[in-house]
Amino acid sequence: MAAEGGGKEMNEIKTQFTTREGVYKLLTHSEYSRPNRVPFNSQGSNPVKVSFVNVNDQSGNGDRICFNVGRELYFYIYKGVRKAADLSKPIDKRIYKGTQPTCHDFNPLTATAESVSLLVGFSAGQVQLIDPIKKETSKLFNEERLIDKSRVTCVRWVPGSESLFLVAHSSGSMYLYNVEHTCGTTPPHYQLLKQGENYAVHTCKSKSARNPLLRWTVGEGALNEFAFSPDGKFLACASQDGFLRVFGFDAAELHGTMKSYFGGLLCVCWSPDGRYIVAGGEDDLVTVWSFSDCRVIARGHGHKSWVSVVAFDHCTTSVEDGDPPAEFSGSDEEFHEQTHFGGRDRANSAHSRLSKRNSTDGRPVSVTYRFGSVGQDTQLCLWDLTEDILFPHLPLSRTRTHTNVMSATSPPATGQTTTTTSSTSTTTTTTTTSTTAITPTNTNPSGTNGNNSMSNSSTSSNTANSLPSTLPRSNSLPHSTNPAGGSTPNSHTGSSSSSKGSSSIIDSAFIATGVSKFATLSLHDSRKERHEKDHKRNHSMGHISSKSSDKLNQLSLSRTAKAEAAKTLGTALCPRMEDVPLLEPLVCKKIAHERLTVLIFLEDCLVSACQEGFVCTWARPGKVGLLSSQNNQPANSPSGTVV
Repeated sequence: MAAEGGGKEMNEIKTQFTTREGVYKLLTHSEYSRPNRVPFNSQGSNPVKVSFVNVNDQSGNGDRICFNVGRELYFYIYKGVRKAADLSKPIDKRIYKGTQPTCHDFNPLTATAESVSLLVGFSAGQVQLIDPIKKETSKLFNEERLIDKSRVTCVRWVPGSESLFLVAHSSGSMYLYNVEHTCGTTPPHYQLLKQGENYAVHTCKSKSARNPLLRWTVGEGALNEFAFSPDGKFLACASQDGFLRVFGFDAAELHGTMKSYFGGLLCVCWSPDGRYIVAGGEDDLVTVWSFSDCRVIARGHGHKSWVSVVAFDHCTTSVEDGDPPAEFSGSDEEFHEQTHFGGRDRANSAHSRLSKRNSTDGRPVSVTYRFGSVGQDTQLCLWDLTEDILFPHLPLSRTRTHTNVMSATSPPATGQTTTTTSSTSTTTTTTTTSTTAITPTNTNPSGTNGNNSMSNSSTSSNTANSLPSTLPRSNSLPHSTNPAGGSTPNSHTGSSSSSKGSSSIIDSAFIATGVSKFATLSLHDSRKERHEKDHKRNHSMGHISSKSSDKLNQLSLSRTAKAEAAKTLGTALCPRMEDVPLLEPLVCKKIAHERLTVLIFLEDCLVSACQEGFVCTWARPGKVGLLSSQNNQPANSPSGTVV
């Protein structure tokens, strides 16, 4: 794990960090924000979100970026690592009255240099389809809020479709829309189509075609985020009740579930080959779930508050099969040249080989999945998921990871313990309870020109290897020692099968009493001492709005829910901490003053954004480009230090 200091250093903003590939650098002149570059007062606002699309412009400036800040929505040409951002010339800017943008998504199938289709969800429940290049508002869905009155939490185009899109709300419902259909002037009537454990799917009863086509009700509380698998066949849903649910989308059948350690799940993403899902949330952990085995295969601890975004890095994920690869020796830069700088061709090759990997061929596999996470603690974490976790019984060709494989069979030595620090994080978001009209104010400079359209769909196989049911027993690391002795809620003893032993009692008590506090799982006493004060800073969303109706929906867990959470601990739905490998981050750096809300991996950079409204570009090693010589101007982002 990256070295961490204490005191003042912990509160300094980092402007670069190092991985085995090399140095990632913050490009201050590629920062996107409101044109005045003044930090946004996030009090009472919804999270800043960022969407990208490529219009395949032959001029080389085909990337477009959209982001929301408060009541404002911006659309720019994204120049990335190539040129400095020019915030004085947005292609489109909209200011909304009575409601706020909460999320958005481009349709890559229909995007051209002359037209793009952008869906925008709002805090009052409406969804708008706009074209920020033509500066048109095409349609407004759920305008009268007859379908759902709660905040839109996630909106996505259905992969491979030019007309279907899916919308999730804080009510816990999802709706499937068709852009060609109207929403009607009366509330929809539904007929049950399919029902399963804690979910139901209804069709809309109507004499003529109207929206919504389908209504999904999933779990209890808000549905915070969903994500389609790379081939578009499956849908992963992260809910406030703490459950990850994975559905076959077309058949509306439940494929598998997972439960958070405690608290709600806030974010979810798929690996590039569709074999693994990573989720994060209010337990401050990232959890890796196997699609084929429907079980948790690893957890990662590095954040000190809620995890708001998880994302896989498709450019750094790699796989080698066939003959066992030779051990690598040399510098990080030399290794990076061999494994990473192949650009898009290298990434696509990795995707293909991941999809074609077959457990029946008997050949050794060397695989590394890279994913990242950002949280309300203002920290960025990068993680490597390697073959020693994915295939614990295969001989390792190389090991390049920081992984604690916590023994599932051997009890920790006397006096070993872990600590629990209470988190002060709470989550609320603003919703409008009365019907509000969306009235954008356009201040639109002229757009740009180009000619080619672009299709950005990806397909890959979801047939995965069957992972062994037992944990790897080599490289096992015990829990940290405590000079005072004793055991705290996360220091379990005994094997995973002794569910009625002392560890089960402690776990149950921890869930029943600690779930409402959303405690942080600090694994080392020394780490607790360094971070306890920093952890209690107001990184959470709790200061957004004390009057929001979503606050009651998201934070009030019934006694029944707590009892159910206690029952799932120690089962396949929610293994105990010592029952699965525990990952430590390769990188864990504070990169913002306010909570982080965006993490997106692009070919030559990664993009982050915080609630102050700053969208930052981090150049990959060797990808600084033209901006390397443009440092004669003062930086516009908050001052920071280099590590």
